[in-house]
Amino acid sequence: MCAHTLRGIALAVESAGSFDDAAPRRARRWPQVLMTEEALMPELRVGVCYDFRNPPESGIAMPRLYSEVLDQIAWADEAGFDLVWFTEHHFVEDGYLPSWIPVAAAAAARTRRVRFSCDVCLLPFNNPVRLAEDLAVLDNLSNGRVEIGVGLGYAPHEFRGFGMRVAERVSRTDEGLEVLRRCFSGERFSFKGRRYEFNDVLITPGYVQAGGPPLWVAAMSRAGAERAARFGCHLLPQGDRTETLDVWRDTLEGVGRDPGAQRVGIIRSVLVTDEPERDWPVVRQSERYRMQLYQRFFDESGEGFGNHARIPQGWIVGPVASCVEQLVAFVREYGITDIVTWGAPPGLHPEAMNRSLERLIGEVIPEVRALL
Repeated sequence: MCAHTLRGIALAVESAGSFDDAAPRRARRWPQVLMTEEALMPELRVGVCYDFRNPPESGIAMPRLYSEVLDQIAWADEAGFDLVWFTEHHFVEDGYLPSWIPVAAAAAARTRRVRFSCDVCLLPFNNPVRLAEDLAVLDNLSNGRVEIGVGLGYAPHEFRGFGMRVAERVSRTDEGLEVLRRCFSGERFSFKGRRYEFNDVLITPGYVQAGGPPLWVAAMSRAGAERAARFGCHLLPQGDRTETLDVWRDTLEGVGRDPGAQRVGIIRSVLVTDEPERDWPVVRQSERYRMQLYQRFFDESGEGFGNHARIPQGWIVGPVASCVEQLVAFVREYGITDIVTWGAPPGLHPEAMNRSLERLIGEVIPEVRALL
């Protein structure tokens, strides 16, 4: 994740009530939810998101966290969620997920309908042909249920770790996108750029999805939004609306393309509860922990979102009616088509979010879809 939840989380954390030491409920419970035809083909897609961050003080063994997340994903698939997204960062002490495709492959074997993606895969650190091959295997394992979101990266320690200059990230991303498009075409190709050279490449096995996995681009700036439009990609907007979402739509329209035919996705979490004073403090503490890392990344990189027209990404917390009202307003205002909520905030067992997720997909989302 390109730190795009930081500012919104900060607002949510500071505006909520005081923290207490109540621990999350530990009894494992995966509720049964009846599937409906509407849940199979929604206009608005809703999902869960994971980063596998595991603070040492959590007491959760990493293999157990992976196992419990996979259990939750299997339940989410049956419950009617549409999406499972992962985020990616490297060399983080708490085990932040560095490689999302193996986890998606494990989850694909236990599911039948959710679609998998990443918000985001840091493209400069991934050889685009090797990435395209991994995606081809995942597309076949999942029977065509994979998408991919990519971003530039910005944390200096990651570029140092990979022996790469930050100044290369734009050219590596642009060339990576061009190569991915050629890989997804299913045709043999060669490519020579500043950063990559490939000769006589044909990706096998072929993709289940014609044209390969749907491609998303994260944008924190005007340049990122223009990049997404130039490559005809779906958008993961972050930060200033006027410099990202609006620019992407204007650029698409300027070349005769319909933005309404594209998708706009975002991580914005929801905690459905009739007792926020009881349930929010534990999650809020986890989000404060999450926020510290992105603040460090911002401080080291000198990047941020500024103070203009930021797309809100703070948690929505409250009873069903309040969550419905806020989600409907948010989706309408920004044209959101895909929204995901954190399934396992750092330091918490996944089942700590179980009741909220059950109510989100069973009570909140049907009302939201009926009102859109």
